[in-house]
Amino acid sequence: MTVAPIARTDTLLAAGPAASDYSRFVQRIRRRYAGQLPLLSGGAPVRASMQDALDALLAQGMATGAALRVLRQLVMERLVVLDCDGTFENQAPLAVVTRAMTELAELALDVAMQESGAELDKLHGAPMTPDGERARMWIVGMGKLGARELNVSSDIDLIYVYDQDGETSGRSDGRGQISNHEYFAHQVKAVFSLIGDATEHGFVFRVDLALRPNGNSGPAAISLSALEEYFQAQGREWERFAWLKSRVVAPLECVQDGSAQALRGSVLPFVFRRYLDYNVFDALRILHRQIREHAAKRCAGHPERANDVKMSRGGIREIEFTVQLLQVVRGGQFPELRTRPTVDALQRVARAGLMLQETADALARAYDFLRRVEHRIQYLDDQQTHVLPTRDDDLAWIAQTLGYSNCCPFLSELDTHRELVAGEFDKLLGGKPDCKGCGKTAKPAPQQLEDLLEQLSEQWPEQFRTRLALWRQHPRVLALREDSRVRLARLVQRTAAWLAEGTVTEEAAVRIIDWIEPLLRRESYLALLLERPAVHERLLRLLGAAKWPARYLLQHPGVIDELASDELLKERFDGASFARDLQQRLAALRSTGEDDEETCLNLLRRAHHAEVFRTLARDLEGVLTVEQVADDLTALAEAVLNLTTDWCWQRLRNRHRETPQFAIIAYGKLGGKELGYGSDLDIVFVYEDDDERAPEVYAAFVRKLINWLTIKTGEGDLFEIDTALRPNGNSGLLVTSFEAYTRYQQQRGSNTAWTWEHQAMTRARFLLGDESLRMRFDQVRETVITAARDIVALRNEIVAMREKVRDAHPIKSIHAPQASGGSPSLKAEKFDVKHSAGGMVDAEFAVQFLVLSQSALHPELRDNVGNISLLLRAETAGLLPAGVGQRAASAYRELRRVQHRARLNEEPTQVNPPVLEAERAAIQQLWVATFKSNE
Repeated sequence: MTVAPIARTDTLLAAGPAASDYSRFVQRIRRRYAGQLPLLSGGAPVRASMQDALDALLAQGMATGAALRVLRQLVMERLVVLDCDGTFENQAPLAVVTRAMTELAELALDVAMQESGAELDKLHGAPMTPDGERARMWIVGMGKLGARELNVSSDIDLIYVYDQDGETSGRSDGRGQISNHEYFAHQVKAVFSLIGDATEHGFVFRVDLALRPNGNSGPAAISLSALEEYFQAQGREWERFAWLKSRVVAPLECVQDGSAQALRGSVLPFVFRRYLDYNVFDALRILHRQIREHAAKRCAGHPERANDVKMSRGGIREIEFTVQLLQVVRGGQFPELRTRPTVDALQRVARAGLMLQETADALARAYDFLRRVEHRIQYLDDQQTHVLPTRDDDLAWIAQTLGYSNCCPFLSELDTHRELVAGEFDKLLGGKPDCKGCGKTAKPAPQQLEDLLEQLSEQWPEQFRTRLALWRQHPRVLALREDSRVRLARLVQRTAAWLAEGTVTEEAAVRIIDWIEPLLRRESYLALLLERPAVHERLLRLLGAAKWPARYLLQHPGVIDELASDELLKERFDGASFARDLQQRLAALRSTGEDDEETCLNLLRRAHHAEVFRTLARDLEGVLTVEQVADDLTALAEAVLNLTTDWCWQRLRNRHRETPQFAIIAYGKLGGKELGYGSDLDIVFVYEDDDERAPEVYAAFVRKLINWLTIKTGEGDLFEIDTALRPNGNSGLLVTSFEAYTRYQQQRGSNTAWTWEHQAMTRARFLLGDESLRMRFDQVRETVITAARDIVALRNEIVAMREKVRDAHPIKSIHAPQASGGSPSLKAEKFDVKHSAGGMVDAEFAVQFLVLSQSALHPELRDNVGNISLLLRAETAGLLPAGVGQRAASAYRELRRVQHRARLNEEPTQVNPPVLEAERAAIQQLWVATFKSNE
């Protein structure tokens, strides 16, 4: 469900010009600080204007703590005026208010750090590192302060972290030396005194340190090394949500000089895990349940407290949890999701396809509305509350300052927004089953895994039951934690239920056991399948369809989350979108200093594996034809090559120009756009660069590029690269000048290409590089394939090459059944769909001969449009008898389909006659028409 914004028409009463006068808090400020209010310059408060006002207050003789408190009063009064006075359309946007409060907190904390540090230095000297540098302490803002979303009467959640242990330098008299830990503990107290103590001027901010490691029992300040150790040994799941929005907010000097960036190296791996992390669902459920239980206790006997716009059902907290859950689950693999502000995060998860755009927009509107209501509640008396007031006049004032004529339309919109938020939150946490059979196992207490394995149901199919029985004593199963055994039991029960219903096959059920078993230590995958029943069901269908997907999924298990997308089967690969997403991902990594080479290698591999898997899922569901699968896999390879080329060049140490004058030429299946799963890439590298350094630079570049494509990392590899078709083959240079490539192909000089290399040129294609090189390559290719040739000699060479290929791939014979008293006799050869007479290779060699012998007279044969299209063009041109080209094209398509399906099932590509007899005959007719008719 989504909610459109409610239009405020002229029938709604806008707040009057003095709406701020109603605030009892504002009334107190104006009575007490009338003389100081002009010190804050006009307009929205920003850090510069607040600093000027603070300086003026200090110049009047106020102590720092008092000046900061008075400054807060001035800022608050200004924000009430900007937010509530005038018409609704002219009021300050939410971002203006939250930015002002955030910058006030940052300014106050920076001032407090400077003043407290100066005082402590006089007593103990500066805190020092073992290297003789001054040790630094950072104030880490959590929650809304970290996200720059601070509300007008919020406390600030802080954690104090210092970079290194050591001792202070002591006073000039040699006394006062203490440890850095003690120094910073004193400073934490001093900062609290300057900021949090209530005085005659109130406080600057309420300060909460409960989020620090070990909570209120932990030290006030912690070293960076101790924080890292805590994250690794004791960090809890809910703390990852807290640290998601963490940011060093003071001292300003540390933020500006970049030294505070050292904290990122510890925080990012803790918050964002390497793999998709569905374990956090349970953690968030527990945290949210605790919050609701606490809210229920507060409301006991006080029903008015149920109208809490932050903590109650459908409140601000549920919007924050919704987006943070998606960020934490996927942020490790998708760094572009790592952002602190809630509204920005909503848009990012929508762009990533994790949420409908209209849902993200509706949640953003709800967030803006609820935050504005929250502020007005707090404007009344400067109380840290989020509960709607019970006084009718207070409620009417809130409604009017939001542009409503009375409370009824206001409360109606409030309820609408809260219902939307609650619905989306419940849906995310599995409040409603989202697929057939899920409701049966989603909530009831599951059977213990041990009991389940001991009492394997006789109703289950034998193969499934037998395979499952092996888990009774399996070390990985026995080593699982209790919660993981519960998850595993629930998955088994759900699989068995679907198996009994006939939703999935027994083969699929057995294969999922084989798939899960090696991954049991990665418990997040159990959580993923349990949290996403639709993924579990689709995975079973996929595993039941063919063998090869199971092997691929075992190598790249993280890709199964792709099955969660409802759009999966409706889409096709989009190279531009793929490249754009990866560039955004790289930019996000660069912003946090994580764009090292290994991270980039893994980023490419994860993205490639995910796209291969998407294509595989569409293939097995019958959404794509074999030709469309090849098109999408080819387009994916091109996109990966483009990105890898760009990234490698940018990281090449000895590059001599911003853009390489370089090109990649594709041959074979890549050139013909016929890639299959796991196909290697036949490519040739050329350059056109007069710089004297060019040969050395491009040689280093190509070596790096091939390494990036082929090296195995923790995420696997990308492609096998075959460069044997370069000039002089494996004995030639890895990259050659375009001029040398042209001379070789056009038979100029003593070093020239062989006929089989010209056969390969029929399928060659300019893949990437400068457009001027593209045009020149197309000219070279056309010159080669249209060159005058001795037809008979060409025919003999191609036929001889075909025989060599056939001899290299012998076909096994089928033995006839043994007669009584006799020995078995040879009956016939099996038919190999690729290498046998009448197979795919025959069709490919026939097309190559037609192109090389006839394209000079028939321009329609020059385009690299694939074997099927060229066969049809050849028949249309009269080069083949009527029907021969069409039948051969249809046969070639069917043989490709059979080969493709056999490889997916990891079966031989050889069949027993008379299977495919018609297709074989059609290709043999093509062979005779092409080669025998010219003898």
